[in-house]
Amino acid sequence: MIDFLKKHKEIILYLIVGGLTTLVNIGAYALFAYPLEMGVTLSTALAWGVSVIFAFFANKLIVFESKSTTKKKLLFEIGSFFLARLVSGLLDVAIMFVFVDLLEINDMIMKIVSNVVVIIINYILSKFIIFKKEK
Repeated sequence: MIDFLKKHKEIILYLIVGGLTTLVNIGAYALFAYPLEMGVTLSTALAWGVSVIFAFFANKLIVFESKSTTKKKLLFEIGSFFLARLVSGLLDVAIMFVFVDLLEINDMIMKIVSNVVVIIINYILSKFIIFKKEK
């Protein structure tokens, strides 16, 4: 079991951070939408922003253990992380539109499939581009 955890540490941490990011997103949304009464759209957008900031630092420091030391590298990581999350969010919307609205496939099944696709894409982009280990 220990060998399995060591071998798959990064993926396990990525999934844990993803779960925590989801909780941050829901918690932030609840805060903005209810006590602060900011409305659904604004609350959703702000919660997305808060959760992406959380996800950036958690992925950078815990999952991929990025040791970027230059301002240029840090700006690249931040910019590419936010861009990747924005693109994957748009991909999620596109998948749901095509498969649910146009092809009339069950929305919950497609939401699960879409999330799996987005998680895999985000992991690949984070590992091989955003937080790529320098040689």
